[in-house]
Amino acid sequence: MIPSELLSRAQELASGPRRILGLTGAPGAGKSTLAASLVATLGPRAVLVPMDGFHLANAELIRLGRRDRKGAVDTFDAAGYVALLRRLRDPADELVYAPYFAREIEEPIACSLPVPAEVPLVVTEGNYLLVDEGPWAAARGLLDEVWYLEVDEEVRLDRLVARHIAFGKDPETARSWSHGTDQRNADLIAATRDRADRVVRL
Repeated sequence: MIPSELLSRAQELASGPRRILGLTGAPGAGKSTLAASLVATLGPRAVLVPMDGFHLANAELIRLGRRDRKGAVDTFDAAGYVALLRRLRDPADELVYAPYFAREIEEPIACSLPVPAEVPLVVTEGNYLLVDEGPWAAARGLLDEVWYLEVDEEVRLDRLVARHIAFGKDPETARSWSHGTDQRNADLIAATRDRADRVVRL
């Protein structure tokens, strides 16, 4: 269920010209769930464009020696994500296509998410929307509003482990990844909290 104040604000953002709402927070904080719920509730006035579509392909991560850190800040095409945000802010094109990350195969798929110019609200969610370094630093200025999501730490970690298991990791690997790679990412994301417009405790 979407908190009433969040739904009201999203409705306001979807009532005028094109706006982009960002949802961020540590892995397992509930970004994807809230984003999908908002878009489903707002119907044709909103569309979801996750940051995860800009994961580097596994072959490229192997070439770079980063496959064992997939999901870290340097395993995404940050400049590509920023370029898409710029196109989405000024929807002069009739239709913009965004990439999608297929968890079932752990790979991004290009041109999977159509974003018509007439849709007033784009909801984007991801870990690094507020990171202030490298190409990521330009993202914040392209987002009209950013909400930072928080949840009880034990709940967050339980969700992460369950998600990794659901998508193919054995329980031991899932726990190790959640408390290792994912936690290092979570620490970086936590340092960006103060740049958000709103902190949402779920």
